[in-house]
Amino acid sequence: MSLETLDPDSGDAAPDAADLDPAALDALGAADYRFKVWGGDWCIDCQRQLPAFGAALAAAGVPDDRIEDFPVTKGPDGKEGDGVDEYDIELIPTVVVESSAGDEVARFVEDADVSIAEFLATRLADAEASA
Repeated sequence: MSLETLDPDSGDAAPDAADLDPAALDALGAADYRFKVWGGDWCIDCQRQLPAFGAALAAAGVPDDRIEDFPVTKGPDGKEGDGVDEYDIELIPTVVVESSAGDEVARFVEDADVSIAEFLATRLADAEASA
């Protein structure tokens, strides 16, 4: 991975897998989802949130080949990097979850009242229920 902040050990306090919600881990690890993560190691929000998300993906058993990370830089016209235009990335961290067929099923953008893992798990459970 090229985003150091996605490494669970990169944060000030490494998240403990025992603190992670088992239902959230089940949702993240289900259905061969693909996780596309845009962030910047320079970004305070990414430094705060991505290590815990990386720990959640690891605890959920999501293999590395289903996680793509996209480092983003600040440019004169906004965020720059691979996939930024294609996926309409304006704020980071952004995590797009796709089905194995490549359809977007959930998206987290920058911040929420819960962790990235919990936010996405709720969206994925809703998607599964409506499928």
